[in-house]
Amino acid sequence: MSVAANPSSILPLELVDKCIGSRIHIIMKSDKEIVGTLLGFDDFVNMVLEDVTEFENTSEGRRVTKLDQILLNGNNIAMLVPGSEGPEV
Repeated sequence: MSVAANPSSILPLELVDKCIGSRIHIIMKSDKEIVGTLLGFDDFVNMVLEDVTEFENTSEGRRVTKLDQILLNGNNIAMLVPGSEGPEV
């Protein structure tokens, strides 16, 4: 069955491609969450993000780190939330 036969179906990488240039909330396999503007990605969902905020839950509480630009390894991503500004404060 061809994917093109059903116009309402969308592949995961197509959805990520639609997010380029917009904000995306990334929940990692570890205790980190990352919010940034998606600049690009590859077939392994390694991502280049700018204007990044990293939220990390530690024993002392939530640590927030601001970063200009990062390359994120796709192996450590658990979930992507397009259009989200991140975890509730």
